[in-house]
Amino acid sequence: MSSQVYFLPWSKLDNFSDWLKSIKLFEAIKNRDFTAIKIHFGEKGNKGYIKPEFARKVAEKVKLRCGIPFLTDANTIYVGERADAVHHSVVANKHGFSIENCGCPIIIADGLRGNAGVDIEVNLKHFKKVSVSNAIANADFIIFMSHFKGHEVSGFGGALKNIGMGCAIRAGKYAMHDKVHPKVMIERCNGCASCIKWCSANALKLENKKIVMLKEKCVGCGECILSCPQGVFQIPWDEKTGAVQEKIVEYACGAVKNKPHFSINFLNFITKYCDCYRTKEEPLLADIGVLASSDPVALDQASIDMVNKKYRKDFARDMFPEIDWELQLKYAEKIGLGKRQYTLAEF
Repeated sequence: MSSQVYFLPWSKLDNFSDWLKSIKLFEAIKNRDFTAIKIHFGEKGNKGYIKPEFARKVAEKVKLRCGIPFLTDANTIYVGERADAVHHSVVANKHGFSIENCGCPIIIADGLRGNAGVDIEVNLKHFKKVSVSNAIANADFIIFMSHFKGHEVSGFGGALKNIGMGCAIRAGKYAMHDKVHPKVMIERCNGCASCIKWCSANALKLENKKIVMLKEKCVGCGECILSCPQGVFQIPWDEKTGAVQEKIVEYACGAVKNKPHFSINFLNFITKYCDCYRTKEEPLLADIGVLASSDPVALDQASIDMVNKKYRKDFARDMFPEIDWELQLKYAEKIGLGKRQYTLAEF
């Protein structure tokens, strides 16, 4: 048996509300269900995040089912504008995610400092328990709205990445990145120190106008890779990096355990890096459309298939040749999170 995936071409985006009504996934929402709409509000300077008007239309459909919607995301582990609930809320508001624009409130899922969570038992390969953000764990229903794009650790980021990494408290994010320490190409360093201000673990310092990494402090968040203009830092592509994808999937399993949910992927403004990155490049291919499914594995499989078809080759491997992006999908299917086989229904 295959999972059903619904597709709205970008050329029909004006019919987004009608499409949401037609896919009938909202029918599982019950009266007065607290419904978390998990979305990425976009880092300061990012252009790829899902725009507020689409969140509003999703919230409207929740209200038609007499559910109680709220927009939410968890804090980041890197030093930036979304590392605590106060500044995170400010960024969300600046990007248009307000109660006036979206028709529902914004709640930062893991609290003021990113430590408000619930331990959920999963008993899997890497984790026995996972620490899921409080507002996610206590919601009655979850809708995941994910912007599909490339990703420097998993090859691509879609629903599974948004569910797993996106729903974890800060300690959980650290646990998923643990043991992945970037290589330092010291000969490329010009001593600009741009990376230091982004390192949340204080694992970087300058000595003799060259960067030095204190590996015992490094938490593997990867922000030095994104922030360095000289390409000093590189991810060591080994079995530890592959394990990060499995850990993300295990967190996703915990986030949706015994929880009704469905996911929506936006295949537009597709860039090499995730939405935590300040946008410096143009999209790599034309906008494709929007996909939805109650199965996040099938949804991500359909998404990467569509992107590859549009790109005319393997998008994620072209961006990151060392990454086997299929690991996340294979492992998710193995532990019963969903199926890679799908049937596509176009609006």
